[in-house]
Amino acid sequence: MILLTLLWEFGWLSLMAVGGANVVLPELQRIVVAHGWMSAAQLAELFALAQAAPGPNVLVVSLVGWHVAGVGGALVSMLGICLPSSLLSFYVSRWWARHRGGELTGLLSRALLPLTVGLIGASACLLLQAANRGFAGWGLSAAVALLAWKRNWNPLWLLLLGGVAGGLGWL
Repeated sequence: MILLTLLWEFGWLSLMAVGGANVVLPELQRIVVAHGWMSAAQLAELFALAQAAPGPNVLVVSLVGWHVAGVGGALVSMLGICLPSSLLSFYVSRWWARHRGGELTGLLSRALLPLTVGLIGASACLLLQAANRGFAGWGLSAAVALLAWKRNWNPLWLLLLGGVAGGLGWL
């Protein structure tokens, strides 16, 4: 039964993931916490792990599925998050190609941009609240955000900075 629940939850979640898995992170947190699968802090840790790994940001879904129901949970979660949105993307891209340059496609493009930016911002706020347990964590987050904004550093260096700060007991 848990596999069907994972498939259902990630299936409908995939249809809201305009812009990638990061934009549905607040809803993902609500789902995993409401089901009692893990805490918000555990999800934040899995998200950080998924971001550090090479590959798409949707890897967090497989980690959640694995945490909940092992290998089967990871596979079903990935199927749920990938299949509905892939089918939708396929059919929408065919429609988009036929109506390229039309008034409706322009309107949709302008409407989806702020939606995606807002959802990514909400995800960032949610992760900050779940991951930062004290002033030092908030300070490190602010410093990393500033460095990421002002410098074109590889994000792995910023993750290393956070790992060193945590390893030294500063967080």
